[in-house]
Amino acid sequence: MVARRRIDPLEGQAAVQEWAQKGDATSRAVLLTAVRYSLEELEALHPGHSVEVRVPPAGAVQAIGGPRHTRGTPPNVVECRPHTWLALATGRTGWLDVLHRPIDDGGVQASGTRSDLTEFLPYLRLRR
Repeated sequence: MVARRRIDPLEGQAAVQEWAQKGDATSRAVLLTAVRYSLEELEALHPGHSVEVRVPPAGAVQAIGGPRHTRGTPPNVVECRPHTWLALATGRTGWLDVLHRPIDDGGVQASGTRSDLTEFLPYLRLRR
């Protein structure tokens, strides 16, 4: 099943590029668009339901092939803040650099045997 596209790719790419240029000064609307677009891209590039990636308040997706989660708390969850997720998706930071840091300090909370996203990151390109 192909992911249903909601963010126009040109708008999403522009939002990611603006985030890359402005960082913390990025407006909330642009930041949320960039994250939502990046989550949709992850879901499209790596379809599946074995890992739930949560980036509140922007959104969450289930991606990565493997056992499908159907009820209750997913067994494999990755959660982080928007700036951290975009840094991971674009390669500005590495998975191991943020894995054991608190979420409020730019870290990632990952649980479950399939929650290591190293082989799937980065997946978004920035223009120079």
